[in-house]
Amino acid sequence: MRRYPDWLKQSFSPNGTAREVKTLVHDLNLVTVCESALCPNLQECYSQRQLTFMILGDTCTRSCRFCAVPHGRPASASADEPQRIAEAVHRLRLRHAVITSVARDDLPDEGAGHFVRVLQAVRARNPGVTLEILVPDFHDRAPLIEQVMREGHPEVFAHNVETIERLSPMLRPQASYPRSLRVLRRAADLQTSSLIKSSVMVGLGETLEELRHTIDDLVHAGVTHLTIGQYLQPDSDHVPVMEYVSPQRFGLYEALAYEYGLRWVKAGPFVRSSYHAVDAVDAQRAPSPIHALS
Repeated sequence: MRRYPDWLKQSFSPNGTAREVKTLVHDLNLVTVCESALCPNLQECYSQRQLTFMILGDTCTRSCRFCAVPHGRPASASADEPQRIAEAVHRLRLRHAVITSVARDDLPDEGAGHFVRVLQAVRARNPGVTLEILVPDFHDRAPLIEQVMREGHPEVFAHNVETIERLSPMLRPQASYPRSLRVLRRAADLQTSSLIKSSVMVGLGETLEELRHTIDDLVHAGVTHLTIGQYLQPDSDHVPVMEYVSPQRFGLYEALAYEYGLRWVKAGPFVRSSYHAVDAVDAQRAPSPIHALS
């Protein structure tokens, strides 16, 4: 029986809004990373009409050792998915929509064109909505990154480095830490108005110095917004948790990240890459808080 520390024990009773969101997602035959990745915040976020749509199916072509999303041979992308997501955003009255995808290494454009079609459909149906995309690495193919930025015009471009450099080959065998940094740098260098965002998991055996190095790498790659959260093992087939990081240490990590000049940081045991994502957009013009390290 897995034992969690007290700070990882939470109860959240779903209200009518959470049930409404879940019903709508299923009625429109949509996929959310909230459900597919077994996110511990699902009930909280659904109750606040916050969710992350996952496009291009529910099966990933990669097999990261931390991720609960199924992997294998994906089905063909649904041509009407952009319209169904646009309709969900409209019915839920979202002012900020987050869209991610499984990796689709099987497609010639790795799904970049579908991202653009989804963004365009959502914006056409929902004028004024802000859009955040959390993309795979597209193998650092410049035309694909430029396509989603120039044609999709997301307010937030996110790509997760996920972990420190030393652990990356073990956790992400089909990805690459340097490649992820290049993707972020390439997006930042396009000089659009998009915020550049990434996310790191902790509790996998990283040291403070290694985390410092990762934050520094992300800043030099052009990242402006960062989330840091606790890794939780989905099941016995995935890598085990090495440490449950205390809320106090997460406070230190958040202060550290601000010291490196990031504009917005969210760190905590339940933080995930899209947790309270709208807050990052709301804070984009606010001055960074001043934190004192102790």
